Amino acid sequence: MSEIKKLSLDVDVEEYYKNYVDFEKVSKLCIEEQEMLGYNWNYPPFEFDVDEVWNSYNKLKIIAFKIDFSEEELAHTFEDKELEFILKRFERMKVKLMNEIYALESEDSLGLFLGKCNLCMRCTREFGMPCKMPFKMRYSLESLGAYVDKTIEDLFGHKILYAKDGKLPEYLIFVGGLLYDKK
Repeated sequence: MSEIKKLSLDVDVEEYYKNYVDFEKVSKLCIEEQEMLGYNWNYPPFEFDVDEVWNSYNKLKIIAFKIDFSEEELAHTFEDKELEFILKRFERMKVKLMNEIYALESEDSLGLFLGKCNLCMRCTREFGMPCKMPFKMRYSLESLGAYVDKTIEDLFGHKILYAKDGKLPEYLIFVGGLLYDKK
């Protein structure tokens, strides 16, 4: 059975921004991903200045959920559809894990989603319609220009791993956070 561990670290926003954020480069990757996977309200392009978001807070709590798979799960080779189903199940789990971030929010903080928003089965942005859940939708670290792979590797000592050739990775990591201590 899979085991979930919560990893968390508080960092200075200014320092984090200097070392891990490049909105111009990362947003291009987000846009390429959207062209393949469909548009989403928590990914760019945005109608606001991302730098203003980063510059509005002093602290960032990086919150990662690491899902370790059992030896049995790792040994099994899955058919493509079966592996896709398993990975989608874990993607849907992000909504439950996000509740821990919502619980930390106050009017002086901003939660950051665990990757691409998946609150809806299909995002209304694909159809040119407004977000159906703006009260729950949050932007992600990567959508605000952060290099999440580098963040996890440098600050937690883990690499982001992916399923490949019918095999689950040793673990999955979902990364979100909380911008707090508003200026």
